[in-house]
Amino acid sequence: MGYKVVVVGATGNVGREMLNILAERQFPVDEIAVLASRRSLGTEVSFGDKTLKTQDLDAFDFTGWDIALFAIGSDATKVYAPKAAATGCVVIDNSSLYRYDPDVPLVVPECNPEAVDGYAKKNIIANPNCSTAQMVVALKPLHDRATIKRVVVSTYQSVSGSGKEAIDELWDQTKAVYNPTQEVAPKVYPKQIAFNVIPHIDVFLEDGSTKEEWKMVAETKKIIDPKIKVSATCVRVPVFVGHSESINIEFEDHLDESEARDILREAPGIMVIDKREDGGYVTPVECVGDFATFISRIRQDSTIDNGINLWCVSDNLRKGAALNAVQIAETLGRRVLKKG
Repeated sequence: MGYKVVVVGATGNVGREMLNILAERQFPVDEIAVLASRRSLGTEVSFGDKTLKTQDLDAFDFTGWDIALFAIGSDATKVYAPKAAATGCVVIDNSSLYRYDPDVPLVVPECNPEAVDGYAKKNIIANPNCSTAQMVVALKPLHDRATIKRVVVSTYQSVSGSGKEAIDELWDQTKAVYNPTQEVAPKVYPKQIAFNVIPHIDVFLEDGSTKEEWKMVAETKKIIDPKIKVSATCVRVPVFVGHSESINIEFEDHLDESEARDILREAPGIMVIDKREDGGYVTPVECVGDFATFISRIRQDSTIDNGINLWCVSDNLRKGAALNAVQIAETLGRRVLKKG
């Protein structure tokens, strides 16, 4: 007895990745439906060795379905997620719409699997922002040992976080650099992304931070501990897939770098690759297609009493989005629904 699963937004980058991961992890699916907007109706997508045709989201009846994985924007989610939830189908939402709703659990299964139990208030569970997801996987086991006071993080975020148009823009601009007769003006981003970095993700807020930076602060507090102070600078870089983060952590108690390394090696969802030699670390190119969050460059910060620095890399389409959503579904199944 398995689950009846719906993937909403199945033709997008994250939706397709959700289907790949459901198949790869052999999630117990009895029946699956793939939905998209009317303009993508009939588009074919892959699910393991099967090819599925997308159905019209507008006309779909969620009654009798167990889990719906949503990979559409907040505006569309606002319309369709409550409809799905009202039928008894549990929505796992990848948009930002419900992340800060006190009645909706925000879940990273390696960090707070018990939060899934709170799904019943609205029949919705929120998936965190991609940059937050990989960071909290690294922070949680260290926080359990030495209690984190403050985190300063700088991100190096790939263009796939902005969707297919952003991937195309990087590709086209890169080609144009080598072809002086061709110029590709920025459309997705405010400045050229090829051979450049842009310290601006999402909209600017009144205090000078961006919405992406605010998300990392608010979500870390909700997932791990409201007492943790977070200072974030989020930067878009000319990488196709894979987010990287330079993380500086200040603890209440002393934590030796060797113990931190041992804790992270034992922690779920983490792979430590940390050799102090040329190439003894992981870069975004190497993490693509992998489930793990990779940690490298673990070292003491001698400028503060209880400080550790580390480098954190993950496939943002996987752990930052699709994988985490599927892991939430797995956790929901084990803890609550108990099928399969």
